[in-house]
Amino acid sequence: MRAALTTDRTMIVTDVPDPVPQEGQLLVRTLACGICGSDLHALEHPDAFMDTTRRSGGTPYDPRDGLVFGHEFAGEVVERGPGTEGRFPVGTAVCGPPIGIGPQGAGIIGYTPMYPGGYGEYMIVNEGLVFAVPDGLDPKVAAITEPFSVGTRAVDRSGIGADDVAVVLGLGPIGLGVVAVLKARGHGPVLAADFSPKRRALAEGLGADEVIDPAAGSPFDRWADLGVPTGTVDRIAAELLGVRAKQAVIFECVGVPGVLGRVVEGAPAGSTVMVVGVCMEPDEIEPGVAVSKELTIRGTFGALPAEYGATLAAIGDGRIDAGSIITGTVGLDGVMGAFSELGAPERHAKIVVVP
Repeated sequence: MRAALTTDRTMIVTDVPDPVPQEGQLLVRTLACGICGSDLHALEHPDAFMDTTRRSGGTPYDPRDGLVFGHEFAGEVVERGPGTEGRFPVGTAVCGPPIGIGPQGAGIIGYTPMYPGGYGEYMIVNEGLVFAVPDGLDPKVAAITEPFSVGTRAVDRSGIGADDVAVVLGLGPIGLGVVAVLKARGHGPVLAADFSPKRRALAEGLGADEVIDPAAGSPFDRWADLGVPTGTVDRIAAELLGVRAKQAVIFECVGVPGVLGRVVEGAPAGSTVMVVGVCMEPDEIEPGVAVSKELTIRGTFGALPAEYGATLAAIGDGRIDAGSIITGTVGLDGVMGAFSELGAPERHAKIVVVP
């Protein structure tokens, strides 16, 4: 099959062996695959990518040795491997979380040589971990389920209450997914911040109640207007009176050094800080400030099949307009150029590969 194969900080389109489905697996023809910021980081900074993966308990594979990236996929079933149950007839369009499990071992689709991703013409996926694409849903839009399902998991893990204030920092595809999921569930107000006017406009289209340009104003100076007490003493007093004070839930979706420290500084007491952006460089916070404010800082990564399925259902029935963030499509020969294009937030939010 033809595929965009990684090499030393670039990709070349070449022929690679077709993947072969094994026990419980399906061979699918790739219909669409989104380009993820994680792929850009892995290609440009392979040492940091592998170090982060290793220190997090994973098994890293060096992108310089040749990988077929692409974990935001939708594909058409062309062959069923041994031991499959026949849940999806040949010709069915499917999508799912990028979890590869089988006799080859386990790994993330697109980041392991055993499970080549959607920057190739064919993929192997687990029958029990994929979902049928809803009738009438464009496969390109179905592929956006993966990054938006990361938003679903982040919202689930945040424990946000019905009256709490959500602040989403960084409006790349993941941040936009967080906004979309919050609004699909009826949360509000949702404040969304990004330097890019284009991405702020996309957040408004997904229902954000207020968008903020950090160059013009801080997302952290509205707490009093929003009814969120800022001091620890005020929160303790409310608890003693048996009153649940309104809280802030801040979703950090930027993933660059310095942002988390500014969040800790700007968050009101009692806030939950969800670290969604993947920063692969050292960063620092002041623990004394976080402790005094009684902040809860939680990480979140990827999505489980149930979270993916819930996100796909919301996209399929129109509660989430995932297609609104697609700003371009390319074939395999255009993948490397698309990586460069995604560095310009005023031009693109999500580019989808159609092999």
